[in-house]
Amino acid sequence: MLETVTPMKTEASDALSETAQKGDAEKRGRKASKEVRQLQLIEATIDSLAKRGYAETTMADVADGAGLSRGIVNFHFESKEKLLIATLQHMYDEYSAHWRTALQKAGDDPARQLQHLVWADFDRAICNKRKLAAWLAFWGEAKSRPTYQALSSSRDNYYQQVFIDLCATLKESGGYSYDPQVIALALSAMLEGLWLRLMMGTEDTTRETALQAANAFLAAAFPKHYGQQ
Repeated sequence: MLETVTPMKTEASDALSETAQKGDAEKRGRKASKEVRQLQLIEATIDSLAKRGYAETTMADVADGAGLSRGIVNFHFESKEKLLIATLQHMYDEYSAHWRTALQKAGDDPARQLQHLVWADFDRAICNKRKLAAWLAFWGEAKSRPTYQALSSSRDNYYQQVFIDLCATLKESGGYSYDPQVIALALSAMLEGLWLRLMMGTEDTTRETALQAANAFLAAAFPKHYGQQ
């Protein structure tokens, strides 16, 4: 015999469903709010690193820069070290997403892929005084902080392998005599050196001149693929 569903049962079920949906929405809202707040604090940390450097950056500076209470900073990150690790992680994630997007947009042509990776390093979204100064602050501490080294090494190694693989492909198609690993190392060292010159504010180095130098390297190292840039 089929059970008859009364209006009371239907209303109760609807009420429970609505309550559950509200609960889920509140949970999502709290999660979003937490993520937004943490990002706000991380951005304030980048600002402080760029302005004051590593040693002089404090939790109070970050709180003031974000326009939040110091208790909020402690609630989300507990300590300066955890805040700085989260900031470094964020910067690496941003950089990784940036070069991966550039690689994807380049299509299937290896020469175009390598060129886009080089160009991506000088995109204003990544290559600007504020972020370069923050990178410099972290690089100055990396040698004495194993956590920073561990965070950066795996990502740097993977990124470097992409360069090596592309250089190996170009060697095969262009008949070059170089060692792919060596030429990839030279390319990476040049890019890091240009970033360092930009960080230090060298007068003859701007994003534009740095990109010109990078293009000249590509033309000299892979003349059959790039010619004169």
